Amino acid sequence: MTTPDTLPPAPRAVAAKPNPFLEIAVTIVVPSLVLMQLSGDDRLGRVGALVLALAFPIGWGLWDGMRRRKVSWLALIGVVSTLMTGGIALLQIDTQWLAVKEASIPALIGLVVAGSAWMRRPLIHALVFDASLFDVHRIRQRLAERRSESEFEARLRTGTLLLAGTFAFSAVANFFLARWVVTSPSGSEAFNQELGRLTLLSYPVIAIPSMLMMMALMWWLAQSASRLTGLTVSELFGPEPAPPPAGPGQT
Repeated sequence: MTTPDTLPPAPRAVAAKPNPFLEIAVTIVVPSLVLMQLSGDDRLGRVGALVLALAFPIGWGLWDGMRRRKVSWLALIGVVSTLMTGGIALLQIDTQWLAVKEASIPALIGLVVAGSAWMRRPLIHALVFDASLFDVHRIRQRLAERRSESEFEARLRTGTLLLAGTFAFSAVANFFLARWVVTSPSGSEAFNQELGRLTLLSYPVIAIPSMLMMMALMWWLAQSASRLTGLTVSELFGPEPAPPPAGPGQT
């Protein structure tokens, strides 16, 4: 019989994921509207509108980190990128450096990801093939039974290079989009408005295609794992649910 000393531990509280539409509104839509509508001297002014617009994505990143009680390196990069954008505007640095900044961050991430393909544990393990998406333990067990570990590791290395390619696309697209949209001198009202348009356009032009590439990569990896393990694709995603704990009076 279950006694108080043998009761299973209480399930660990997991922070709910924020609504993605709310995140898009706070980090993209609202800052863009602030920059485009409130930068005039008769409203907040270029500096006031810029500071307010940058406060939304920075505040969201800090709030999300505190809520999760851990620092996401991608969120940290986003905060740093936002601060760099603010620095370019406030210090009135040549506009071309905005395009360089927009391209350099995904380019550096892509280089690091590509370089990890020849490391013992490629970064695709952390970004795609991890326990939050795949039932990694079950897949590893089946691969060991079929002696297919080396073939799957080769697929992971190929996937790592494909993942780096998505960051390369993002870098090139960011550079040319920034050069096309933002042409006014930094620190001007027109610069703020163009920065707002750039923020809005970056989602459909860059973020959505990059997301589709990631989904295609994940599907390719799932198909490879399915072929090598004999598991169906649905069996690859997420661990099997644990059985409910025994109730009072059950043995």
